[in-house]
Amino acid sequence: MTAATDTHATGGHDAHGPASDHGGEHIHPPSYYVKIWVVLLGLMVLSLIGSEVPNKLVVLMAAFGIAVVKAYLVCAKFMHLNIEKKFVVYFLATSLAFMALFYFGVAPDVMQHHGHRWKNVSAKAAVTRGLEAAKVDGHGGHEAPAH
Repeated sequence: MTAATDTHATGGHDAHGPASDHGGEHIHPPSYYVKIWVVLLGLMVLSLIGSEVPNKLVVLMAAFGIAVVKAYLVCAKFMHLNIEKKFVVYFLATSLAFMALFYFGVAPDVMQHHGHRWKNVSAKAAVTRGLEAAKVDGHGGHEAPAH
């Protein structure tokens, strides 16, 4: 073992000077990650059970709430974004803002089958093919069968 590694091994971080900062590196035991994994599994089970609730508004609110909590846990605990330098947080926030701007900018057009000056021909053709296939194999609409 060299003197530098010996000092690091025996002295720990106290043996370093201020110039040898590790950037907030934290090493967690495996049990830390297992606990977070168990919480994520519990949230998954909760979202599966919650999908059986008849009130769809409650289901949607709960599903998105659980998704936000799970995303936070993954970003903060597994990806360690909560201990990163500030520019990483700014970069992430800027990227998310541009993604939201793009999505909400194009969503009114692309989520429709037709627009003011265009038609979504492929979506219309897919719907027509699906309806024709449903007639052939007997899995038509939800109306009562004719007698």
